[in-house]
Amino acid sequence: MKFDPARVREAAGEDFDAAWQRGKEYVEVPPLNRRYPRRVSSYGRPHPIFDVIGRLREAYLRLGFDEAANPVIVEDAEVKKQFGSEALAVLDRCFYLAGLPRPDIGISDERAGQMKTILRRDLTTEEVEGVRQILHGYKKGTVEGDDLVHEISAALGESDALVSTLIEEVFPEFEALAPVATTKTLRSHMTSGWFITLGGLAGMAPLPLRLFSIDRCFRREQSEDAARLMTYHSASCVVMDEELSVEDGKIIADGLLAQFGFQKFRFLPDDKRSKYYVPDTQIEVYAYHPGLVGSSTKYDTGWVEVATFGIYSPTALSMYDVPYPVMNLGLGVERLAMILYGATDLRALTYPQFVQDPDLSARVMAMMIRVQEEPQTPAGIEIAQAIVRTCDLHGDEPSPCEFEAWKGTVSGRKVVVKVVEPEENTKLCGPAANNEVLVYKENILGVPKTAKWEAAFEDGVTTGMRFIDSFAELAARKAEDAALRGEGSETRVRIVRGPGDVNLRLGPALERYITSRKRKIDVRGPVFTTVRSEVVE
Repeated sequence: MKFDPARVREAAGEDFDAAWQRGKEYVEVPPLNRRYPRRVSSYGRPHPIFDVIGRLREAYLRLGFDEAANPVIVEDAEVKKQFGSEALAVLDRCFYLAGLPRPDIGISDERAGQMKTILRRDLTTEEVEGVRQILHGYKKGTVEGDDLVHEISAALGESDALVSTLIEEVFPEFEALAPVATTKTLRSHMTSGWFITLGGLAGMAPLPLRLFSIDRCFRREQSEDAARLMTYHSASCVVMDEELSVEDGKIIADGLLAQFGFQKFRFLPDDKRSKYYVPDTQIEVYAYHPGLVGSSTKYDTGWVEVATFGIYSPTALSMYDVPYPVMNLGLGVERLAMILYGATDLRALTYPQFVQDPDLSARVMAMMIRVQEEPQTPAGIEIAQAIVRTCDLHGDEPSPCEFEAWKGTVSGRKVVVKVVEPEENTKLCGPAANNEVLVYKENILGVPKTAKWEAAFEDGVTTGMRFIDSFAELAARKAEDAALRGEGSETRVRIVRGPGDVNLRLGPALERYITSRKRKIDVRGPVFTTVRSEVVE
């Protein structure tokens, strides 16, 4: 809270210790939902794919590669030049781009009449001719499709909404348009872009040329499943120099993948023998990662295929007038991310809507347990704190008994709040009042701080809320509401059988998580506490 430094200095001069003690008055004590761990310093989490992309970029840059951007849209003629006899198989996996043809639309007398009916006015010869010229410009490409409605609206002096209706009803040619395929494809391999880039740089850039690119590729799969998607990220590099060999690929593969914790490598010939590589230079890279040994993934031996490299064939390079050898290495980002994150389903790794049952840490679970009803005013917050202090101080007092917890003003009315127990032969508060809510082994427990539960408090994560804490906030809220009406209130808790009985709620995601994992919510016990508020003169 803000304070007056001059008054504090004056008070300290008169009685330093008393002024120092009063310093607590300036420190806010927030309601439970605004306390840790329900309120934390939040931070964002990177997406696994983009996290690995960032790490790959840094790894390539550390190896001395320059970053490049390769063409994403590639003419199918380029694919035929690059892949030779394999081009048909490659193109079968490609997405071809299509576009809507621009129709040649005229304005007959009949259509001019339809326009007059929709606009509910006569059209001048100049207005009809203006629309005709706009439609002609659209056909020729001088008027873009997203400007068509606006251009006609300006020519007629009418609203865009009315012109949209006019176009739909008078010119059905637009509605009947169907896409027409072009010869352009979406890149299915990063290689498709590398040949075009290398062709433009050969003879211009100094050697050795070392480039990398991490970007999307697209493949027309029959379906998407746990192992394949129609779009993926390729992390690819090329080295162009006068002297290159397979050994250069091994060196780069080791230097790149060692930065991700891989420690040993095996290089085996790839049986695919793609025609854009020199025969016997297409190599699969198998790497060993100690973190995978004994894991629940298919890589439990520690060995995994992570990359492929090869020397581009002179027959393909010659199509682009590239006179130098080129080594190309590539790996799938998603595949590497699955290894590093221990994922088994590529869809769940990539798209959040496929995540069925995300793991929740004990800390996150504790954050998802909150108070249902809480005081809304500073006086209400004081009431809740006073109830807790009273119960802590007098909870073991034999009944019948009554203790005043708080006196003050709420909504302009003087209010007294008491903790009471009218029945005989019991105590002000029941034995479970001090049970604390915590997360232990994915279970939600409400337990006392005793030797029996020492492990739960040591290894679990507490919410910092006891039964009496959350109940006190409910009692304070009811006292606030009653005072606003000029009435008193009585709030009582007896046997607790679940979180709701002591004013606690679990987030729906947490309840679903506990149910799906067959964990338990064990929040129960005898609390037997009553709080009354009265409006007094």
